[in-house]
Amino acid sequence: MKRTDLRNVAIIAHVDHGKTTLVDAMLRQSGVFRANETVAERVMDSNDLERERGITILSKNTAIMHDGVKINIVDTPGHADFGGEVERVLNMVDGVLLLVDSFEGPMPQTKYVLKKALEQKLKPIVVINKIDRPDQRVKDVADEVFELFMELDATDEQLEFKIVYTAARAGIAKLKMDDDSDNLQPLFELLIAEIPAPQGEIDGPLQIMVTTLDYDDYVGRIAIGRVIRGKATNGQQVLVLNGEIQKKAKLGRLYTYQGLKRTEVQEVALGDIVAITGLDDVNIGETIADTENPEALPTIDIDEPTLAMTFSVNNSPLAGREGQYITTRHLRDRLFREVETNVSLKVRETESADTFEVSGRGELHLSILIETMRREGFEFQVGKPEVIYKTINGQRCEPMEALTIDVPQEFMGAVMEKLGTRKADLVNMTEIAGYLRMEFVIPARGLIGFRSEFLTSTKGNGIMHHLFHGYAPYKGDIPGRSRGALVAFEAGETTGYGIFGVQERGTLFIVPGQTVYEGSIIGENTREMDMDVNPCKKKNVTNMRTSASDEALRLTAPRILSLEQALEYINKDELVEVTPKSIRLRKAILSRTLRGRERKNG
Repeated sequence: MKRTDLRNVAIIAHVDHGKTTLVDAMLRQSGVFRANETVAERVMDSNDLERERGITILSKNTAIMHDGVKINIVDTPGHADFGGEVERVLNMVDGVLLLVDSFEGPMPQTKYVLKKALEQKLKPIVVINKIDRPDQRVKDVADEVFELFMELDATDEQLEFKIVYTAARAGIAKLKMDDDSDNLQPLFELLIAEIPAPQGEIDGPLQIMVTTLDYDDYVGRIAIGRVIRGKATNGQQVLVLNGEIQKKAKLGRLYTYQGLKRTEVQEVALGDIVAITGLDDVNIGETIADTENPEALPTIDIDEPTLAMTFSVNNSPLAGREGQYITTRHLRDRLFREVETNVSLKVRETESADTFEVSGRGELHLSILIETMRREGFEFQVGKPEVIYKTINGQRCEPMEALTIDVPQEFMGAVMEKLGTRKADLVNMTEIAGYLRMEFVIPARGLIGFRSEFLTSTKGNGIMHHLFHGYAPYKGDIPGRSRGALVAFEAGETTGYGIFGVQERGTLFIVPGQTVYEGSIIGENTREMDMDVNPCKKKNVTNMRTSASDEALRLTAPRILSLEQALEYINKDELVEVTPKSIRLRKAILSRTLRGRERKNG
């Protein structure tokens, strides 16, 4: 049976190609919001971090009505680091809208998500967005999309994709560039005509695949998934299946999506995307099934983590001053809670009771978790990200990334030189509208710390994106940070006089009036070795000289590191101390004497 009154579609796109803006326009034009309702821009990016960074991290569900047909829209993350989210989302839909920028064309992350969609035999519609850009190259981009489909081994049917041209910000869609249109009507009509309606046994035994988990303070865990077969009613007895394991459960309240809101319903059927309360013991990838004829659905395959780092309880002299959650128990509970909903993350306990190894899909994946936790009031410290090696056919192999770089031609030499030392191999180079697009395959560890170097080398004009390429035999040593750290050897508050005396030694990360402790990293040395310094030094006050004359000292502007820059910067013997108010760099061994002893023994 077909549900002709329903369509399930995911929007996939590269970061910043206008996906969330297009969903905003679709919601507005479908009458979801009241005429007098004020609506934030990028209303689907509900998380503060998503709004600040302009990226989608967590998939979101929404629904609109058009001509009596309900269209469930799932907004997917565009970044490969959130691949776990992408995999699950595609299990809930029958087709995808592939959104591509009219200037940039298909980009690496577009490729990643599209590959997953084509493997699942989903029907694609291509949306070329931002057609109002003065530098648009619509015709070339359409050709590039076709080439991408060919490269990803699309079937003949998938290659006959329809194209719609949009200006999401203006809320306009056209089927041909010279059509006259002032709304998104052509897009809605194409969606209903092209995306297959859900099909299956509406009267068969119930099967719901749990693809996402949410949490609510009032009702507890909420399981979100698609009804693959049959019907479900409020309060129904079910079995939760995980392989051979069966758990009895009872469905609580059922909700479907209407606009951005969840609406309670008494019954859901084949094809519906549903949120269910009352299932406290359900996990992602499990099947909610009929008690009489329980049949499990195939489990979801998730890309394995490629990067690991340690999270441990903060043990610096400033521990507990700024955070609300500071104990091992707090840290353990929070990390294991994250694993329940963040399926591409793994947490392992280590020999040390207050240290945990957290593995994820990349630096961004892990740094988003760290940033989220510090905003929640957690205080902890993290080590340098390390790649995860694998033994394949007796050989030590490492994760490789496909790196795409767009740079003005004058910076090409500097970028090539930097990447050469990081064991990158150039696989392709093309010229696009005055920019050079270079494609490399590079060890994942070669990218750690590269982003900030790259931005410096290109004076902020370069764009880089990367995604997982596979495993390859170990490429050999990559030189680490070439300069040592400036390390405080005394605890106290930094002074202008102390900083003035230290600044010629290198680049500083601190300002006067900051609290530091022995072992704090306060800057980067101009030389290879670490140097112990005292930024807290005070000027001796005599009859002739007063401390007020400090004001005349000229201090160089410090380099303030963001969380990602701090993670990229540190060496193996260093940690980043993360609190709700501060990001501090420190040596793992704080004592100057013990570090000296370690160096001698090492």
